[in-house]
Amino acid sequence: MKDVISLILGGGQGTRLYPLTKYRSKPAVPIGGKYRLIDIPISNCLNSGLNRIYVLTQFLSASLHQHITRSYNFDVFGGGFVEILAAQQTMDSTSWYEGTADAIRRNLQYIDQPGTREALILSGDQLYRMEYEKLIETHRKNNADITIAVIPVERSAASALGIMKLAEDGRVTAFVEKPKTDELLDQHRTPASSIERNGIAAKGREYLASMGIYLFKKEVLIDHLRDPLNTDFGKHVIPNSIKERKVQGFLFDGYWEDVGTIAAYFDASLLLTHDKPPFYFQSEDGPIFTRRRFLPASKVMSATISRALLSDGCLIQEGAVVEHSIIGVRSIIGKKAVVKDCIIIGADRYESDEERSKVTPHFPHIGIGDGSHVERAIVDKNVRIGKNVRILNEKKLQDCDAPLYCIRDGIVVIAKDTVIPDGTII
Repeated sequence: MKDVISLILGGGQGTRLYPLTKYRSKPAVPIGGKYRLIDIPISNCLNSGLNRIYVLTQFLSASLHQHITRSYNFDVFGGGFVEILAAQQTMDSTSWYEGTADAIRRNLQYIDQPGTREALILSGDQLYRMEYEKLIETHRKNNADITIAVIPVERSAASALGIMKLAEDGRVTAFVEKPKTDELLDQHRTPASSIERNGIAAKGREYLASMGIYLFKKEVLIDHLRDPLNTDFGKHVIPNSIKERKVQGFLFDGYWEDVGTIAAYFDASLLLTHDKPPFYFQSEDGPIFTRRRFLPASKVMSATISRALLSDGCLIQEGAVVEHSIIGVRSIIGKKAVVKDCIIIGADRYESDEERSKVTPHFPHIGIGDGSHVERAIVDKNVRIGKNVRILNEKKLQDCDAPLYCIRDGIVVIAKDTVIPDGTII
């Protein structure tokens, strides 16, 4: 494992996750009450014995940089690190990254180092738990130039994903990005026998979707990136490699979700509150690491809480009702407030006594005020929701932009630091 360098791609502007990406990059978006999305691939790396990790970003990387420097500090004798590689002007280039492969190309000096045998390329906005050492073992056993993690999906889901076809020996023989026609779908179907010989039950899932997880021999990666036209892995590098290189598929059959949209993020998050969630943060196998916070225990008065994740340092006051929701760090839910089917991301700090003394109907406390009712919403950090506010999307709008909120796929999203005055109805 010491011969593998890990590279986590921070993604582009994150427009599909806006306004959660208004002030932060996609990997810095909070998940599960107290974590960030970046904690998932970093933890998977650390649990797999990979401790040389770079995170490549170019948009709004300040909060991500702060989180990483506060969360991942290694013993000086261990040789491990997690470092940000932000887009920067150089003598050779003054432009932004033009794609996933171009981002790696601009940082090849960190890869082309003695002692590096392979490069593991990961995405920063996915929710899953994987033992990368098994992928690396498959790669080396087959002497592959590139190994791609793939997950079996049903035909109905294949048209929205990059689909690969595998031979009986696991070699990738074809690839198509988001096949829309029946002809393309039929051409890229992998027989159930090829899937089941890897110990995975096909069960009608005879299409293998790329998970955006690639393992390259170092020399092969460098060779591909010499061509400046190869700017994206999914569009250029992988399709070209199938013709020229030995590309192996690594089948994965666990939970995996790309949370790159508001709807996907919302649904995947609320699944965490279920009795038997598909992704379990409390698992002893492959723990998810994050920043250590020195916060008090959450305090719950005579409130009703069901199917909820309650993070550190919260205050749930008398008569409040919290149902099927995630409550982030330092959240304050007022008296007789109702929070249902919500993600409350929390706050960066507690208000001082001086701040609290200046509260007015137009500038309420941080948190959700007394008597307010919030349903099917995402409330970002440091939001101030006043008393008797109703956030219910009663008009059932699917998409909408307004000064105090936006609606995406029927989900109301309140951006970071927004102030919602007393009595507001959304």
